[in-house]
Amino acid sequence: MRKNLVIAIDGYSSCGKSTLAKALAKKLGFIYIDSGAMYRAVTLFFIRNQVNINDPQAVIDALQHIELNFHSRDYESHITLNGEEVSEEIRKMPVSENVSEVAANKMVREEMVRQQQRMGKSKNIVMDGRDIGTTVFADAQVKLFMTADPKVRAERRFNEMQSKGDTETTLEEVFENLAHRDYADTTRKESPLVRANDAIILDNTSITEQEQLDFALQKVQPFLST
Repeated sequence: MRKNLVIAIDGYSSCGKSTLAKALAKKLGFIYIDSGAMYRAVTLFFIRNQVNINDPQAVIDALQHIELNFHSRDYESHITLNGEEVSEEIRKMPVSENVSEVAANKMVREEMVRQQQRMGKSKNIVMDGRDIGTTVFADAQVKLFMTADPKVRAERRFNEMQSKGDTETTLEEVFENLAHRDYADTTRKESPLVRANDAIILDNTSITEQEQLDFALQKVQPFLST
């Protein structure tokens, strides 16, 4: 099998990007990199340390004190923030409500892109996010753009939160949060969420996880031996 094959998966919030990315990584023996978790971890650090996102110097100083690492267990990606496991905390509403603003910051994105590109220089990887196929790895061999009906996405996210013990957040709040994030992600100045011209659309509104995996594998197969 070839080395340095990059599979870039972009798309809207709660479209199941990470679910597909992890399944692909497991099936192909690739490394899974959760770019969204990186921005969430930065957001958590900013919240904890009351970093003013509108103060450029404060952002620069904060980024110098953030060290992110991934640890993989059974192809589940676990992220640490300065050595602390934060995989669950970064999925809670306080982070969800602020991550789009943090991710839109030019200095934050430049630092995260630098780290992401370093990770993909010499390994076969699957990476999901908002601008992987347009900015981080514009030359990725395989690009997928995921989408789904907003109501279905909200229900999926709500059910996930419920299963993890969050019984306070309502379905309406989740739907409104996703709508806000969609707007922020698609209209931000720095690397907005757009489909790369050569990205393949995958609408998973009414298909199963296995069906979307089969679809993706079919698109990846031609590149595995070239």
